[in-house]
Amino acid sequence: MPCRSGCCSGIGPLNEDNARFLMLALFIILYLFCGAAVFSALEQPKEREAKERWVQRFEHFSQKYNLSEKELNNFLRNYEEANVAGIRVDTIRPRWDFTGAFYFVGTVVSTIGFGMTTPATIGGKVFLMFYGLLGCAATILFFNLFLERVITVIAFALKFCHEHSSRGKAALPHNGRGGGHSSEGPGGGRGEGLAGWKPSVYCVMLILGVAAILVSCCASAMYSAAEGWAYLDSLYFCFVAFSTIGFGDMVSSQRALYEGPATAYRLGNFLFILTGVCCIYSLFNVISIVIKQVLNWLLRRLEGPWCRCGCPCSGPGGHHPHRHPRRNVVAPGHLRARRDLSIETDAVNDSETDGRRMSGEMISMRDFLAANKVNLAIMQKQLSEMANGHPRQSDSSSRHNGFSGGVGALGIMNNRLAETSVDR
Repeated sequence: MPCRSGCCSGIGPLNEDNARFLMLALFIILYLFCGAAVFSALEQPKEREAKERWVQRFEHFSQKYNLSEKELNNFLRNYEEANVAGIRVDTIRPRWDFTGAFYFVGTVVSTIGFGMTTPATIGGKVFLMFYGLLGCAATILFFNLFLERVITVIAFALKFCHEHSSRGKAALPHNGRGGGHSSEGPGGGRGEGLAGWKPSVYCVMLILGVAAILVSCCASAMYSAAEGWAYLDSLYFCFVAFSTIGFGDMVSSQRALYEGPATAYRLGNFLFILTGVCCIYSLFNVISIVIKQVLNWLLRRLEGPWCRCGCPCSGPGGHHPHRHPRRNVVAPGHLRARRDLSIETDAVNDSETDGRRMSGEMISMRDFLAANKVNLAIMQKQLSEMANGHPRQSDSSSRHNGFSGGVGALGIMNNRLAETSVDR
């Protein structure tokens, strides 16, 4: 018996958006616990060994030179202060000449923040607050615009490959008949299908992942040769820097002298970090879309034939009377609906009023760029409604597809994926 009490309308205290948020929060907490357990098991023995070795060296040094523990600790504290100011035992490049300061502001606006150089004066700290506020915002906007253009290029490349493949298939004979007849029939149906074709989000994620790996491998080869690091350590540095984690335990381009042209190396270091950060940023955004789709699939599996109030919501055959299988959702291959869509139905489904897309497919470039222009206006409208005490009520499609709002690259794709994931 279908539920008629209205409890499944998504207005309840735990609607689908809140359930997705709680599920993601629990996943992150569990992920943190697992990561802490792994790193603790791997790194804690090394830490203990280093601490024991340091205690032995400290006692041996103080006894050898007849120094009290207090005097030696005071000297080490003075060295720690000098270390914060950029003073090292080995000769390094000046930290606050123009090139060193340029490297510093680059780590600030890119949010990498290695930490090897920090302002020590009050004026420098105050200026950093205002400088970073505008610089970080502008850089994030640059990353968003970079993502738009990367996806545009990938979409055109994938469409070209798809068109080439379709032409090759159309030239083959079908069912033993002559190759002069295409399965799309007369009227140029194949061209209409290509006009509505959109790239798969998984193909975009794969291409971005391969690009990030190639950039990291090439950069690691350069760092291994120039800095003398092991190749694995160079890969580790590339991920930490490109993902803007920026621990600061390894920092490139800090020596005073390099074998070979130092200017060429520093230019290559700048270009690799810029390219790597853009690639990883784009990859993170696309992966977050896939994570959201996985959460949608898990919610559908956990929801089952019962609604949140405990009453059966399934109609004949165990299906929700008002829900249909979502086409843009992540699910195992044997659970996906296998449908043979004709060119005519595909063209209809690609209309702007319908907004429905084929499973696993992303967006059209025209709609992608148009969504970016109205994204800020949508956010302003939502903020105005919340300020006036009239929060936005999600319609049925936005409740079901799980892609809502946001600002930036993720918000742009979410707004469009909210239309591409409408239930059938």
